[in-house]
Amino acid sequence: MKSLCLVAALIMATLVGCKQTEAPQLTYRNPIINADVPDMSVVRVGDYYYMVSTTMHLMPGGPIMRSSDMMHWETISYLFDRIDDGDRYNLIDGSVYGQGQWASSIRYHNNRFYVWFTANGAPHKGFIFSAEKAEGPWKIVARPPHFHDGSLFFDDDNRVYIVCDQGHLVELRADLQDKKDGGVDTVLFQRDEEEIGALLEGSQMFKVNGKYYILMISMKWGVPGRVRREVCYRADNITGPYEKKVILETPFEEYGGVGQGCIVDGKNGEWYGLIFQDRGGVGRVPCLMPCRWIDGWPILGDENGKVPSDLSQPHINQTGVYGPDDFSGEKLSLLWQWNHNPVDSAWSLSERAGHIRMHTARVVDNIFVAPNTLTQRMPGPKCFGTIKIDVTGMADGDRCGFSAYNGDSGVLSIEDENGQKRLVLTEQKMVLATTDLAASHRAIERADVEEIESVQLSTNELWLRISGDFTYGNDWATFAYSLDGQEWHNIGRPIKMTFDYRRMFMGSKFAIFNYATKALGGYVDVDDFELEVGE
Repeated sequence: MKSLCLVAALIMATLVGCKQTEAPQLTYRNPIINADVPDMSVVRVGDYYYMVSTTMHLMPGGPIMRSSDMMHWETISYLFDRIDDGDRYNLIDGSVYGQGQWASSIRYHNNRFYVWFTANGAPHKGFIFSAEKAEGPWKIVARPPHFHDGSLFFDDDNRVYIVCDQGHLVELRADLQDKKDGGVDTVLFQRDEEEIGALLEGSQMFKVNGKYYILMISMKWGVPGRVRREVCYRADNITGPYEKKVILETPFEEYGGVGQGCIVDGKNGEWYGLIFQDRGGVGRVPCLMPCRWIDGWPILGDENGKVPSDLSQPHINQTGVYGPDDFSGEKLSLLWQWNHNPVDSAWSLSERAGHIRMHTARVVDNIFVAPNTLTQRMPGPKCFGTIKIDVTGMADGDRCGFSAYNGDSGVLSIEDENGQKRLVLTEQKMVLATTDLAASHRAIERADVEEIESVQLSTNELWLRISGDFTYGNDWATFAYSLDGQEWHNIGRPIKMTFDYRRMFMGSKFAIFNYATKALGGYVDVDDFELEVGE
């Protein structure tokens, strides 16, 4: 039986690059992860697929996810705990909102994993991390120059390249630290008439059966009937000449086109495409689809070129990507990320068993400059997040609570003023001094705050709940509280959750926070985070 399976796999492998291969037959509902997991890059090693995604200013960063079937994913490690490229990463003298880690590519070469990514803003340098196992530990091995949306590529002769921007190929030195003196440094192709005026980015380079393939998203606004699409450039030689083909161009549900991602070979000779779609407030979501090789081109989608989705099935509840937490572990769950570098001395899982204790870490005047804000993805189509919080340790001027967090945030906070506590719902809008994503100084100019409703509190223990509705045309967060965990009271009005590439450039997050406006010394204890996901 093993020999028969091996023969079948070899036959399937030889079909790649010929006229056509059969696509994998899977039954599932797209998006395969209905949460913010953009800029996916995937590699298969043995029986598992490994993916890296963008999380920008969140720490730890560079999430590595694993799957055995391309459908069910779990976060197994991060590339780094923090980035120390200046105080902006600490929310001091600026920020790295919309910057930090993004546009990664993961590769497996000579029995090691490698991940490349770049970071916008000063010092305009890239990062290459490596590990023997995807579970880590990951170590930084190089800081090459900044290459926009670069794709790391190891050729069969061990020469190393990055393809970036809109078809720019650069050869790296063997130590990966910089461009190779006298190496390849060239633009591979000129745009045809269809791509003039379009934004081409999100490069991913592959080599299949001796041919070189570059996948890119093509976005062209204002052209009737033109949705964002995925294009492929291929050549027999790495420096070209290259020819182009549109490999996916279709709207999916009501959200427009699907573009930017990667292809990966399966365990039995099949191929997959994983391409993301912008879906408003929930963020950029991965869509899984067959990849059929037709006349040597990786054609994405079903037999009609559409994104497959079985509407009779619910979306997969990706509990390895987001999920509940009782804070009883010795380490913080990999489901959580801090906003910017954390102040590690100001939080603890051991000071009170079964709780995360969050001390105030800095005196600030709004949530967007507050360190140690703990975040987790808000999944769609609908989600319900609840925390239980003990505010006995608050000090005068402290602000703590639960937020539907983005550039425009709904913030449900407990405010302590002279020992009197009240529960307040506000809508807070972050205003940056610049919207240039490549700027070296992304200063937070102010937060525009609208108080919507407040309630006086006479207890130190309460439950806070945020409901997210990311069904088409909605993107609303609503808020409620309970004094006993049983009877719930709505507060305020729904708040619109907006995906804004000019500020945070990411989908909405649940956020737990505690900061001081007068003096340090206060703390709060969070006992539990519950998460339910609905259709």
